Amino acid sequence: MLWVKAFHIVFVASWFAGLFYLPRIFVNLALVEPQSDAERRRLLLMARKLLRFTTLLAIPALGLGLWLWLGWGIGRGSGWMHAKLAAVALTIGYHHACAALLRKLEAGTDRHSHTWFRWFNELPVFLLAAAVVLVVVKPF
Repeated sequence: MLWVKAFHIVFVASWFAGLFYLPRIFVNLALVEPQSDAERRRLLLMARKLLRFTTLLAIPALGLGLWLWLGWGIGRGSGWMHAKLAAVALTIGYHHACAALLRKLEAGTDRHSHTWFRWFNELPVFLLAAAVVLVVVKPF
């Protein structure tokens, strides 16, 4: 079980690293001048590759978490686990929101400002903090 926990933590940390950086690329895309086509294409390529890699990291993170929860019963029936699962669901939603924003940025239809993306970039920090506090402190 300790190996599963260790790899779960590694994949969760890696998944969140991608979720921290992807919106930073969006900030840079929002700042690109309209005539800077090469820079825009380069940033979109970076964002596509990072989203793909981040998605590949999310799969084992979620799978190992399910293994810990369902296979060993960690947190089963606990209030803190229900709250943590809500944080995980919000993180998955955030991941999907990043994918949707990338599609809009690629199509040239997104009109969010760099300031909006900077605020959007802060959300995964709160999601990770909530999950870690819930797992470590188990407040309820």
